[in-house]
Amino acid sequence: MMKSVMFKKSLVAVAFTLGAVMSAPSLAQVSSPVVCPGYEKGTTQLVGERVGKKVQKAYEAYGEDLVDDAIAQLMDIDPSEDFDKAYVNRLLGNMLATKDEQGPKALGYLTSAVNPKVLNDLEHAQTLKLIADLSLQEKKYSEAVKYYQAWLDFTCMEDPEVYTRMANAYYELKQYDKLIAPADKAIALYEKPNKNPYVLKLSAYYERKMYPETVKVAEDIVNTFPEEGKWWVQLGQFYLMVEDYKKSLSTLEIAYNHGHLNKPNLIKMLSQLYSTNNMPFKSAEVLAENIKKGVVEKTAENYAAIANSYHQAMEYKDAAKYYEQAAELSSDPEFYRKQGVLLLVAEDYKGAIKALNNALARGTDEPGKVHFSLMEANFYAGDFKQAFEHVKEAKKDSSMRRNANAWEPYIKQKAKNRGINI
Repeated sequence: MMKSVMFKKSLVAVAFTLGAVMSAPSLAQVSSPVVCPGYEKGTTQLVGERVGKKVQKAYEAYGEDLVDDAIAQLMDIDPSEDFDKAYVNRLLGNMLATKDEQGPKALGYLTSAVNPKVLNDLEHAQTLKLIADLSLQEKKYSEAVKYYQAWLDFTCMEDPEVYTRMANAYYELKQYDKLIAPADKAIALYEKPNKNPYVLKLSAYYERKMYPETVKVAEDIVNTFPEEGKWWVQLGQFYLMVEDYKKSLSTLEIAYNHGHLNKPNLIKMLSQLYSTNNMPFKSAEVLAENIKKGVVEKTAENYAAIANSYHQAMEYKDAAKYYEQAAELSSDPEFYRKQGVLLLVAEDYKGAIKALNNALARGTDEPGKVHFSLMEANFYAGDFKQAFEHVKEAKKDSSMRRNANAWEPYIKQKAKNRGINI
């Protein structure tokens, strides 16, 4: 999920420039960090002269990229006043937050700085937010929520980034029900739409298997970010979860027409949806086209799927062609049998005989059916002797015996009429 971003050096710079090293008139020019009704700004506190000088030296070291020296100088300060102590702890926390693997130590100093509530309002607000951000970075998600809420309560400000990060923390805590409210506030507050709260909200519903709500959020995402193809694809898949096959098809069709369906599983999904929505010809065409393009692999299974769709569309010759390709890749006698039956329907008796004999040669599991189809193909091709041989074989299959018995005298009569002795 979304990761918290720490503005490391800038945080330290803010900590120094907005604190005790500034004059009181300069601090007065800073806009109020608190917008709560009835709020009255208190007297601004400044660190003592002794501490202020040492802080200035630490800041100068930091400005020269001597971060460790700056931290060491701050640690050497032994403030006696509560405000001075909180202020130095705050600077140490900011400094340590810029260093790798020092997050827990930084949090210790920052919480020590903020808990006595002696910092100036701006410093207090900044520190609350920094603790929350750093807690999120350190995967201390409950602490992150606690301090984001503390910042909101203290400042009465509405910040979409804060709400988004709170939602992210709730996601990591798997407290999906609590995620929705901050995500909604973030969505409402962003001047330029931001995907993160939408995605968090969608994930929260999906994780709880609340699929209709998941679909609604996915629709909002598509409407808000229509240019991003992956959301069209996901929306189409979410429609499948609620069995809305028409909307799933229309959505994925839009994605396909704009070039966003470029994976084999998605193409096959679209093909299946055409079939489900009684559009078998389109089902076959999409899959066949993408096999030719190399997007979908040439396998017996995929060729058979195309053949089946063409069969449903009553495009018998095309169906037979793809069953033949499936058979050539797999040597499955069933594909040859289906090819032969379809060619028989298409009145290509010569082709049907060849395909059906291939099915027999490769050990079909249903020889009786194949012999019966060969009987028909040879009969309509005018080869009554072969037709009679196959009807005798078909009679050996109990499931085909009745039909074969009905055909046998008919074949004999036709042969007799033509002067053929069978």
